[in-house]
Amino acid sequence: MAGQNWDDVGFPVKSLGKIIRSVQAFGRGLSGFSSPQAPHSAQVGIGLALGGGFARGIAHVGVLKVLEEENIPISYIAGTSVGALIGAAYCSGISAAELELVASRVRFKHIAKWTLSRYGFASNQRMIGFLNQLLKVKTFEELHIPLAVTATDFSTGEGVVFHSGPLIDPVRASCAYPGMFLPVKIRGRHLIDGMLSHTVPTRPLRQMGAERVLAVHLKGKWTDGEGPRHLFDVIGQCFAIAQEMNSSQWKQAANLVIEPDVNGYKYDAFEHSAALVKAGELATRAALPEIRKWLQLESERTTVKIAKPVSSPAPITLSS
Repeated sequence: MAGQNWDDVGFPVKSLGKIIRSVQAFGRGLSGFSSPQAPHSAQVGIGLALGGGFARGIAHVGVLKVLEEENIPISYIAGTSVGALIGAAYCSGISAAELELVASRVRFKHIAKWTLSRYGFASNQRMIGFLNQLLKVKTFEELHIPLAVTATDFSTGEGVVFHSGPLIDPVRASCAYPGMFLPVKIRGRHLIDGMLSHTVPTRPLRQMGAERVLAVHLKGKWTDGEGPRHLFDVIGQCFAIAQEMNSSQWKQAANLVIEPDVNGYKYDAFEHSAALVKAGELATRAALPEIRKWLQLESERTTVKIAKPVSSPAPITLSS
């Protein structure tokens, strides 16, 4: 990706819709971290939760690719770690096909630089330039799809969810894997990877107004039978075990969980982008029948709402 010209991707023209969204977000963003967004339309939509996984997160591109091809409407996206990066890019207006091209070219050196600190061994400062080239907009208010980006307060362990303001630093914070990347300081707080508080960010989607939540979980081991290659494998495997033990928390807020088969791919397997995209595609196509049921039920419920008098009882909330 070094030296790549992004001019051909283009930047969207400022529109009245963006101005309106900016005004709406003004009150949310004035003090501290923003509160969850209200639903952005009268129709309750589908929320997509993208979890972490470093290079394995390229499988998210395959998920988005199928949803695009099948015209499945996504009303909200929430991302953790690499899911935050891909979610931000997609919500900014980059298509799944464009993301697939980016994934085929990106490498660790484009987003990180080795360093030596008590906080970690690498800085993701390079991600600033990478995201400035990649993203078509620079703030949450300009996004085409409402987005939540998760991070974790290093001092308190509190989960932090961003909905407004500049995009780049929250995405960097969400990707700051502890032990590897240095924390990112935002508004006086040292923030690290969102996967510690929101492994798969299903609950932020519920807070945003999503009635149906489609969660993408990149379940995979950091080591094979031969043991860890280095310290990062040790740290990664420990976190993977802890996340699996606590998976019931985020699964309770999901209607459907997609788990692309990323076993066998190491956390830094950027060179296998094509296979990872394919894994995301296969898992999503297997889930399409259930997702289409949601759309059918929503269509039927909307028809009932229109046909019934205003005083009629509200439709029963659907569950999977």
